[in-house]
Amino acid sequence: MAFCAHAKLNSLCAVSSSSSATARVTVTVLTSSTGCARMRNGRQTNCVIVRAASSSSSSSSSSSTEVSRSSVGTIPKTTLYQEGELERPRWTGETPLSRLVGALISFKPLYSLLKLGARQVLISTAEKTNIPWRDMRREILESEVYNEMDSIQNNSIVYPDYYLNPFHAYDVGNLSWLAAAEAEAATMSMMRRTIPDASSLDEAKQIVRGNWLQAIEQHHQKYSGNAMVKDILDVGCSVGVSTRYLADKFPSAKITGLDLSPYFLAVAQFKEKQSTPRKNPISWVHANGEHTGLPAKSFDIVSIAYVLHECPARAIVNLVKEAFRLLRPGGTFSVTDNSVVTSMTIMALYSRNFVELSPVLFTLMKSTEPFLDEYYLTDLEGTMKEAGFVNVRTILTDPRHRTMTGTVPY
Repeated sequence: MAFCAHAKLNSLCAVSSSSSATARVTVTVLTSSTGCARMRNGRQTNCVIVRAASSSSSSSSSSSTEVSRSSVGTIPKTTLYQEGELERPRWTGETPLSRLVGALISFKPLYSLLKLGARQVLISTAEKTNIPWRDMRREILESEVYNEMDSIQNNSIVYPDYYLNPFHAYDVGNLSWLAAAEAEAATMSMMRRTIPDASSLDEAKQIVRGNWLQAIEQHHQKYSGNAMVKDILDVGCSVGVSTRYLADKFPSAKITGLDLSPYFLAVAQFKEKQSTPRKNPISWVHANGEHTGLPAKSFDIVSIAYVLHECPARAIVNLVKEAFRLLRPGGTFSVTDNSVVTSMTIMALYSRNFVELSPVLFTLMKSTEPFLDEYYLTDLEGTMKEAGFVNVRTILTDPRHRTMTGTVPY
């Protein structure tokens, strides 16, 4: 499988290929009604258009693929539902390259250079797209946010070993005010990179967040008997961006944001206090998403957004199992994160072999995302099914991210 980008359409053109001996992605593509077919190397290929979603859509389906169409504003929008399967790429796991990169990153002088370079790239990229990264950081660090810590922090928490690792170019990961002050700007930058041709940051947010929320809503309506959504848990809520989107989408529900970082939660609570009061105020909980300590069968929706790629495989399994425990019968579990297919697309840009990644790029990537290879090798659909979820579905909700949903059986 290979891909070509059509920037003006925000689309991906899927191209069958047999060049890979070590990776296999199974993707069923349904040609859109626009008849989007192109010729590549003498062969016809189908196009997969990924655009924003709204509350209304129509869909058609095959055994493993569904395409829904709707619109936001004046732009026609489409989302692709798909299933994928990935075997071990050469750059993941306990390979010689992976071990070498691990040794390089553990050399502190080199890691410091990589970290500095990664931060500078993130900040400059954001500010080139009119995201005021430094101003947003300063606003938080010079505010009264520190006063929120006492009401947020759970001093009895024992942090898992993986959470204490450096990542995202921070020596102490998410356990710092700096990481918390920059989190929202980093999220905005990610939105812009995901939809580079969006006319504005707001349009990019509308596409990425809108499709994600629609996937949750449609799954719950279809498989939960349209049961009322009373309680929602946002696991790994960071500084509350995804939590606020959930609260806006489901205004009658009681929303809880849970995270392992008290710094992130302090920022989330501080920013929420600055906003217009809600009918149902958001609750913030400092806890480990693997073992929350919250009552069983107490939520109708559990969402995990952009978290699992930061976790080792063992933590991913535990997070899925805990979500199953927390959901009521008929409840919906949602995971949105990096798509294996688009990740493979990125790899194709750096290597003739579709499953190889440039050692230099891999080193930079591993210096900020130490568990990314474990994430790509995890069979998330299989993990959800083993935990007991049924009606497990995957949708490519934007060119870079997939949303997976499942139901707790009655």
